[in-house]
Amino acid sequence: MTWASWTTRGIYSGHGGVLTEEVGPLSGDLTVHTTWAEGTAQITVQYTDAADWFTMAGSPVPCPSEKASRSLHEAVVEAVRQGAAARVPALPPEPGVAAGEAAAE
Repeated sequence: MTWASWTTRGIYSGHGGVLTEEVGPLSGDLTVHTTWAEGTAQITVQYTDAADWFTMAGSPVPCPSEKASRSLHEAVVEAVRQGAAARVPALPPEPGVAAGEAAAE
C-alpha cells in the first residue's frame, strides 16, 4: 500500500474558521493533517496541541496521487487561513494534466 501524510501546525483561521463534521466550526490556532492512501485523501483538523482530531467538512475526497495530495493539503491550509466555515476545496489540477484527463502515476 502506498500512502503519504502532511501536517501543518499553527494555522490561524480566518473569521468563521473551518467547518468540521463532528463539532461544527473550529477557529483560532489550528493544525491540519492530510493522509493520502489508495486514491483517497482524508483531512482532519485540531486545535494546535489538543488531543482530539475532527474531520474537515467535505473529507474524504478522491485524490489520484501523492503529488496531488500535497497540492490538496496546501489548498486546505489556504482555505483554513481564509476562514468563512472553510470546507475541503476542489482538488487543484496537476500541472501538465488537461481537465478531465487522468494523471499518470
